[in-house]
Amino acid sequence: MARMIIVGGGIGGLAAAVAVTRRGHRAVVLERSADFAEIGAGIQLAPNGLHALDRLGLGEAVRGCAVHIDELRFMDGVTGEHVVSMPLTGAYRRRFGSPYVVVHRGELYRLLLDACRRSGAVELRARSGATGYRQDATSATVLLADGTHVTGDAVIGADGIRSAIRGQLVGDGEPRVVGITVYRTVVPMERVPEELRRNAVTWWAGPGRHFVHYAIAGGRYLNLAPSIENGVTEAFAGKPVPAPEVRRAFAGLGATARRLLALGEEWKSWSLVDRDPVDRWTDGRVTLLGDAAHPMLHYAAQGACQALEDAVLLGDLLGDLLDVPPDAIGERFGKYAAQRQERTARMTLAARASTRLWHPVGPAAKARNAMLSALSATELHDRVAWMHGTRESGHQEVRA
Repeated sequence: MARMIIVGGGIGGLAAAVAVTRRGHRAVVLERSADFAEIGAGIQLAPNGLHALDRLGLGEAVRGCAVHIDELRFMDGVTGEHVVSMPLTGAYRRRFGSPYVVVHRGELYRLLLDACRRSGAVELRARSGATGYRQDATSATVLLADGTHVTGDAVIGADGIRSAIRGQLVGDGEPRVVGITVYRTVVPMERVPEELRRNAVTWWAGPGRHFVHYAIAGGRYLNLAPSIENGVTEAFAGKPVPAPEVRRAFAGLGATARRLLALGEEWKSWSLVDRDPVDRWTDGRVTLLGDAAHPMLHYAAQGACQALEDAVLLGDLLGDLLDVPPDAIGERFGKYAAQRQERTARMTLAARASTRLWHPVGPAAKARNAMLSALSATELHDRVAWMHGTRESGHQEVRA
C-alpha cells in the first residue's frame, strides 16, 4: 500500500484521491485554502467524463443531479439565424454510451468530497499550500508554505494552472494570457421568458466574440458566459463587472442574444489563460494531473473531463503496486504521462483553435455558416468522436 500525497483539493485532486484509494492505497490531499470548497457555475460533461466518473463510482449520482442536454445549438449571433444543432439524444447516446450533461461545479465537487470522506483512506488537510517538493530513492516530500512538510511514497501535483509542483518540475513561468475576457453570471430560471428556455447548450457566434448559455442546477438557473477578444494582457480572476459594461461589450449581437444578456445582474470576469503543451509531466516519484499538467481554455468543454480521465488512468496504473517496489512508481508515472500527453495536447490546441470557428466577420462568417449547416447529425458526431467517444485514457472510440 502506497501513501500518495496529492497537492490540490480541486476536482482533479479529489478525483485522484478517489481513484487511488479505490485501488487499495492511501491519500493525503493538501489544499491551500482554509476550506475544501469549489466556486463557479456550470461544468459540461461529455460521455468520456461520465465514463470516468462511472469508474470512480460516482456516475449514477452525477447523472441524477445533472441536466441531460438534448442538443448543442450554433447560432449566428448577429443575424439570429439558427445555423446547426448537434443532437445529443438517440444516436448520440447509443454511439457514445452516455448522455451529455451539465452539472453545477459545486454539486460535482460535493460528490467527490463526500466520496473522499467516506473512504476512510483519504486525509484532507486545508491551509496546506505547497511551495515545492523533494524526493529520494524511497519517498517524496511536499514542502509547505508554513515551513513544514508532508512525506509519502509519491506526489501528485493537482494544484492548478499556477501549480507550485509544476513550477519546480517544468519551470515554464507564468501562464499565457490569450487576450480574451469571459464574463459569467447565473440567472434564476423563473426570470427567463419561457420562449427563451431550451434544453440545449447554445452558442451565439459574433465578430471577435461569442455568448454561451445553458441550464444548470437541475434546471433552476441559466448560466450565462459571453467572451470577447479585447486584447487583455494581464491575468485576473473573479473581477466584478457592472452589468451595463457587459451589455455594451456585446451590443453588436442580435436582439435575442442581447435580451438574454440583459437578464444578468451580478457579473464577474476572468482573463483567459492557458499553457503550451509540454512533454515532461513526471520527475521520479512526482507527477502532474489536470490543470497542473495540461491547462486548457474552456472552449472545448473538456477541462474537467480530462482531469477525470487522468485520475482514472493513474488509479489503474498504480492499482497493483500494493507492495510498492522501489522503482515501480516512477515507471508507472512515466506510462501515465506517455498515455495522456498526446490526447491532452490535442485538446489544448483544439480549444485554442475554436475561436476561428466562432469569431469570424462578414464573408468568413457566412462561409462558416454554410459549412456547418451542410453537416448531417452523423457527420457532427464524427467530428467530436475523438473527444466524446473514448474511455479513461482516451485512445479509442467506444461504440455500442
